[in-house]
Amino acid sequence: MVACPICDKPVKEANINRHIDSECQESLDEPTPPPTQANGAKAKTSRAATFFTPASKKTVSFKDDHGGPESSPIVSGGFASTQTPSLKPPASTAPTPTNGIKRALQQEEPNVGTEVKPEVPPPAAKKQKNAHAPLAERMRPQSLDDVAGQELVGPNGVLRNLIVTDRVPSMILWGGPGTGKTTIARLIAQTAGTRFVEINSTSSGVAECKKLFAEAKNELGLTGRKTIIFCDEIHRFSKSQQDVFLGPVEAGQVTLIGATTENPSFKVVNALLSRCRTFTLAKLTDDHVFGILRRALAHEVPGLPTPSPSPSAENEQPSGPSASDPSFHLLANDDFALLHYLAAFADGDARTGLNLLELALDLCQKPAITADEIKKSLTQTLVYDRAGDQHYDTISAFHKSVRGSNPDAALYYLARMLQSGEDPLYVARRMVVIASEDVGLADNSLLSLATATYSAAEKIGMPECRINLGHCAVALSLAPKSTRAYRGLKAAYSALKEPGVAGLPVPIHLRNAPTKLMKELGYGKEYKYNPDYVDGRVVQDYLPEKLEGRTFLELKHLGDEVDPEVAELDEQVRIAQAYEPTEEDMLLNPDGD
Repeated sequence: MVACPICDKPVKEANINRHIDSECQESLDEPTPPPTQANGAKAKTSRAATFFTPASKKTVSFKDDHGGPESSPIVSGGFASTQTPSLKPPASTAPTPTNGIKRALQQEEPNVGTEVKPEVPPPAAKKQKNAHAPLAERMRPQSLDDVAGQELVGPNGVLRNLIVTDRVPSMILWGGPGTGKTTIARLIAQTAGTRFVEINSTSSGVAECKKLFAEAKNELGLTGRKTIIFCDEIHRFSKSQQDVFLGPVEAGQVTLIGATTENPSFKVVNALLSRCRTFTLAKLTDDHVFGILRRALAHEVPGLPTPSPSPSAENEQPSGPSASDPSFHLLANDDFALLHYLAAFADGDARTGLNLLELALDLCQKPAITADEIKKSLTQTLVYDRAGDQHYDTISAFHKSVRGSNPDAALYYLARMLQSGEDPLYVARRMVVIASEDVGLADNSLLSLATATYSAAEKIGMPECRINLGHCAVALSLAPKSTRAYRGLKAAYSALKEPGVAGLPVPIHLRNAPTKLMKELGYGKEYKYNPDYVDGRVVQDYLPEKLEGRTFLELKHLGDEVDPEVAELDEQVRIAQAYEPTEEDMLLNPDGD
């Protein structure tokens, strides 16, 4: 037997849970005394009745100065009980009797010295609740159909099919900023009806993650409800921190959705990556961003000739300015020319586009403002991470543009790197490599120019050294190309991978003989010193015996493969040059066009 912690009555240990769930009415070993004695003696208030009485029922009413009922300060103050309310209403909510006589509720005196607070107003509407949130947050899609530019969650998308069939796996969402990673993760949890926990790698640690895993395991065991943990910027977690997810993800205790702007192949550990599916989000086009901006403009400025807002916003009353203000028509004039400009300015980032639109709306409040003035007020941050994919992708594009003899593209990528804060010495080092790898034997002077450019960048620094870098980049682009030396070196490296080639003995006549013993062994004995002969020509073997006759350096500077598109273009030029106009052609087109 054990004593109930609520009513202090003896109950069998096996029945204690059933007893508490029944409001201390069942599974008793002795009858429960009635709440009120027959002789009118003082009745003892049951602790169980107090425990299971909801906070909303524990109120005391009294009359105000005009004789009308008024709520108790406890209720009007908005206090809520921390106890679990009973599913059944209590038998009586009257106050505890004193000396067997109940005092009328009308005679209850109000609490002296306690201010009676006015009634709590009803909760604000959804639009008013986030009225101060940024426009990008207010316009976040509320359904998968509202997500723009991502075929993964489109009508026939792979990810959408997994969501609809309730087979959401652990996944990594890889995409640029403003492509909808966070939005898709929240919509997955909303559509699947699961418990959703959102963390950020910049503010969460291992201890917090382990606590979330324990809560998710308990939730799954008690209610059968799954938990989705959304980790934003997961690439910022260290290797040891990412390893914490391995066990819970593999056991199915949690469904992990990680979002990253970096290549997960480099930033996410392989063990975790093998337990997740990777989905790549496409960069939004200007048309997609323009559609998002039109929807936001229609929501913020009612009355402009824009499409109707999303279904989730139809019942909301926009708190933005009205279209009656002529300055706001700047955004809708000329077939939304300014809106198209903002969409192009955003460069595929929907969040940036919405922030620019919000800034434009604020600027439109100034009287007689022009579209040009709005454009001058916009600022753009170049998307370039010196330690991420943008760093390697841009320098790769620069190198290939120089190799392809396209100086315009080379200058574009060079300016893009320097404007974003790239180290000029890093670019100069790459051009020293290009001078030998791609120009090579076709123009040996370019190696000297490239090394001189590196020295100039090192001594002068930015911003002046950008001129030296541009000079070298254009010279490398316009120079003839030869990969003969580079390909010969690669061929020699490939030969070393063959069995037994790397350890072949050096011919004895080519060996060095610094000691008497080595000379007695014949080292260098039959070597022919080339300067002693006419034109330096001698018959002498230089390769090991097993490689005699092997050539690594080819005669041609470039390859033999022909681009079909180039062949087609050359054929068109040949036909045009060989064509001789007839007299009839000259009459029809005397200018020769």
